[in-house]
Amino acid sequence: MYSECMSTAERLIESTRELLWERGYVGTSPKAILERAGAGQGSMYHHFKGKHDLALAAIRRTAQEMRAAAGAVLAGPGTPYERIEAYLRRERDVLRGCPVGRLTMDPDVIADDALRAPVDETFDWLREQIAHLVEEGREQGEFAPWLDGEEVAAAVVATVQGGYVLARASGSPAAFDAGVRGLLSLLAPSNARAR
Repeated sequence: MYSECMSTAERLIESTRELLWERGYVGTSPKAILERAGAGQGSMYHHFKGKHDLALAAIRRTAQEMRAAAGAVLAGPGTPYERIEAYLRRERDVLRGCPVGRLTMDPDVIADDALRAPVDETFDWLREQIAHLVEEGREQGEFAPWLDGEEVAAAVVATVQGGYVLARASGSPAAFDAGVRGLLSLLAPSNARAR
């Protein structure tokens, strides 16, 4: 499953990331991690203090990758609206859900300050990036002057995360896509609406 050149610690982190996404914290047993990683019994404790330490490393990695993927699109070419549109329309496994967002539904992650911190930081970062784009678009006259960057950013994140939930509930990405189209039509610059 994993590259032979990948270290045992890396295989453990990647296995934990996948299992957290699939099963949540409680459902991710050390035995399952070791089996998925193809690692020996003592290897987890050789590299990590235990399941909690390994889960924290996995959550941090997942959050870091989400920020990198979103950041590349949000900082990419185009107008602020085009960059927000690119973020909303970027390729995703909608039916699988968001690996960071799914952690918010895990009571064991939310109850643990250390495990929850990378999740909070990621969503704070994402809202901040989008809010800056909205403010930039307002300054350029692309967005209506009364739009509040922080409120629009919250709506964008809520649309994406809620879209995952609706898509999973229906078994179809159509609900996600409809939410994205609706939000984009509300955000569309006035000159685009006139077309």
